[in-house]
Amino acid sequence: MSHAIRMYDTGGPEVLRWERVDVPGPGPGEVRIRHSAVGLNFADTYFRTGLYPAPLPAGMGVEASGVVEAVGSGVTGFAEGDRVTYTGSPLGAYSTERVMDPAPLIKLPDAVPFETAAAMTMRGLTCGYLLRRIADLHPGDTVLLHAAAGGVGLIFCQWARLLGITVIGTVSTDEKAAVARAHGCTHTIVHRRENVAARVRELTDGRGVPVAFDSVGRTTVPSSLDSLARRGLLVCFGTSSGPIPPIDAMQLAVKGSLFVTRPALADYIADPDERAALAGELFGHVTAGRIRVEINQRYALDDAVRAHRDLECGRSVGSSVFVLGSPAA
Repeated sequence: MSHAIRMYDTGGPEVLRWERVDVPGPGPGEVRIRHSAVGLNFADTYFRTGLYPAPLPAGMGVEASGVVEAVGSGVTGFAEGDRVTYTGSPLGAYSTERVMDPAPLIKLPDAVPFETAAAMTMRGLTCGYLLRRIADLHPGDTVLLHAAAGGVGLIFCQWARLLGITVIGTVSTDEKAAVARAHGCTHTIVHRRENVAARVRELTDGRGVPVAFDSVGRTTVPSSLDSLARRGLLVCFGTSSGPIPPIDAMQLAVKGSLFVTRPALADYIADPDERAALAGELFGHVTAGRIRVEINQRYALDDAVRAHRDLECGRSVGSSVFVLGSPAA
């Protein structure tokens, strides 16, 4: 019998329900996937709380890895037994198996374990477009990254180091600072006791950084803006502390003719060729050992309530996954 996490109302973690579900065979243009591991992302909490609207009742989760069990008529490019990973809508990844459109699927190299794939597909592709598509970054550049010890942060710091980019990363504790530095973050700022913008200016001889990458939102956007160099770019790609406050356009001029963007991963992997290029680069770094994916929290899928509570309380370091199959698979 198949199971899935479902929600019938928005709210706290307690709205998540573990239920038996019937999963039919795939129809035309569909595939059925049996999951081995499911990604736990902060964006999942946005759907749960209603910040990202979804028709109710709804499934949960947008990232998983597993094996194609069956292929419907008209599907090309995938076959029964293929190892795959994916990230993207519609919701429903928090499930033991599901039927879905094959468009988001990415074939998974044998050298990449299912758990690793579920922990890095969304995070890794996010780092890929942030570093390779958003700004014209060059070796020797210095950037600011908030939440440097998170799942995205640890991959970002390693990838940036490979590109010769110096990362100034913010963290909440000294322990997380040590983790971030071990993964390529050159300078760390413990934001609970240090003035982020002042420290960034000190580290850059007063210039500021050309790009600030901010996934935290409400509490960090002011310091991100104050950390930018003249004509710098603020990249707001998440809101873990709450919605981004309104930005006064005149203040962008006053602070140095600044730019602000709020990108979404979906718009950077919508083109299959671009998605394949980013995934290929990511998988290449991981299989060669140049990027390590740290999975520090593992949960059973029926323990989603606790997983969401841990995530929102800041207890997580690196990536978190739900494990359904063999950890060695």
